[in-house]
Amino acid sequence: MEIEVLVVPDCPHRQLAEQRLRHALDDEGLAATAFATRVITGAAEAERSGFTGSPTVLINGRDPFAQPHATPSLACRIYRTPDGPSGSPSVDQLRQALATASRRTDT
Repeated sequence: MEIEVLVVPDCPHRQLAEQRLRHALDDEGLAATAFATRVITGAAEAERSGFTGSPTVLINGRDPFAQPHATPSLACRIYRTPDGPSGSPSVDQLRQALATASRRTDT
């Protein structure tokens, strides 16, 4: 499984997203799975990467939290979570995304 966290420089939610992702990986029995964090610095790179705000989590090249018709953006991203708006998906949302991605790679 290939996982990337895409962020803009000095993203205020980078650490939160990385912590929640690590927690979700551990919860899913994927503690040995590493992920990379990549800083997106320009509009062209944002467009090539499918980056619609910081942070964006890509699992096997897909953004499991993509909103239809979202355009590439170098802005902060807000996620809808069960606890309200947040700068990162919740641990549970990330666990669900990881489980879905695992099922896709198993078939």
